[in-house]
Amino acid sequence: MSNIDIEICNSCGGPVKIIACIEDPVVIEKILVHLDRKAACGAARRLPPCRAPPQASLFA
Repeated sequence: MSNIDIEICNSCGGPVKIIACIEDPVVIEKILVHLDRKAACGAARRLPPCRAPPQASLFA
């Protein structure tokens, strides 16, 4: 396992405030299963790649 700095946010570099410590293995498993399902569902809902607007000269 690698070292994790729990005092600094990975996204913004700001300070992190710990509000809970979950130690119950059943609860941890439920959370991880939920996050896996959410990640799989989110990947399926991705938008198509962006494209350029249509050429105005084609419609004049």
